Amino acid sequence: MVINPFTTSGYISAEYFCDRRAETDNLLRQVLNGNNVAMISTRRMGKTGLIEHCFHAPELSERYHLFLIDIYSTKTLRDFVYRLGKSILEVLKPKGRRAWEIFFSSLTSLRTSFSFDSLGTPSWSIELGDIHTPSVTLDEIFRYLEQADKPCIVAIDEFQQVRNYPEDNMEAVLRTHIQHSKNARFIFAGSQRHLMGDMFVNPSKPFYQSVSIMHLDAIDLDHYITFALHHFMAAGKTLDAEVVTAIYQQFEGITWYIQKLLNILFSLTAPGETCRPEQIDTALRLVMEAYDFTYSELLYQIPEKQKEILIALCKEGKAQNVTSAAFVKKYRLPSGSSVQSALRGLLEKDFVTKELGIYQVYDRFFALWLKRRIA
Repeated sequence: MVINPFTTSGYISAEYFCDRRAETDNLLRQVLNGNNVAMISTRRMGKTGLIEHCFHAPELSERYHLFLIDIYSTKTLRDFVYRLGKSILEVLKPKGRRAWEIFFSSLTSLRTSFSFDSLGTPSWSIELGDIHTPSVTLDEIFRYLEQADKPCIVAIDEFQQVRNYPEDNMEAVLRTHIQHSKNARFIFAGSQRHLMGDMFVNPSKPFYQSVSIMHLDAIDLDHYITFALHHFMAAGKTLDAEVVTAIYQQFEGITWYIQKLLNILFSLTAPGETCRPEQIDTALRLVMEAYDFTYSELLYQIPEKQKEILIALCKEGKAQNVTSAAFVKKYRLPSGSSVQSALRGLLEKDFVTKELGIYQVYDRFFALWLKRRIA
């Protein structure tokens, strides 16, 4: 069976990972030399894939316990602690009794909540409600990291989410734990660049000058062309390089969208055939059809004033000065203050991103679907 080489979720192997050689070397060098790292980029640029790729490198996989935790959906410290503890145990369980026993013995506040299978191996049957004192359990998890039988690397994806927790001084609490960690190094990955920048570059914030900053930009177009041509050829197919160029330019080099469309085009191209630029529209149509119900439901749930701004942003593409009289008049919006209020809601729900004063619809496929719907 031929594996579709253009993966859209998870990590398979280095063979299906496009380039990032300089970034891989940089990240490995930083953590192997005892540095914590803040990795910042727009969403869907491939931060998680890069971390997983590095975690498969023998320099790390053979010497460290490696934990990757996505906290995007977390809302509180309790959520954070729950996700962190569960992820650690799931990684340790296959490594044998000695590895997980150290973790188990550290979590005194939760020990009675664990369940065990017939072989005496613990499973994470803990519910959020079982974590009665999240700050105590957090202390215990960091105690485990110091006592673990191997040094640890903890990667926390969408780290800027901790800033939204209702608990006071979460950044300061985590900074205190992390600065005292001698047996663990941390990778903080985040996609809201203005928040991540403020957390790590602002002199008044707890994490200031505590990490090496790493910005993740788009993969070079020539590398992507080489990668795509190689995998089509390996499957007995031909790819016109202009296909990759057109997709890359339309989606500004954002990895996930390129992978998604190449995945579809690969599946539509039979061995012996050539994939040409005119087939991109077919791939996009299939994406729009697949997401039509989801996007329709999403649009229905958005309040009317927010919907008006969303449509205006779709038409504009990249919008600046959105509260100005000119923008309000151009898209027949109620007022600048109304635009500001609606934008706040769209930003909170991640429908819209704001970077360097530029507003843009976050989901590029959603923006394209909406454009076609209102055309």
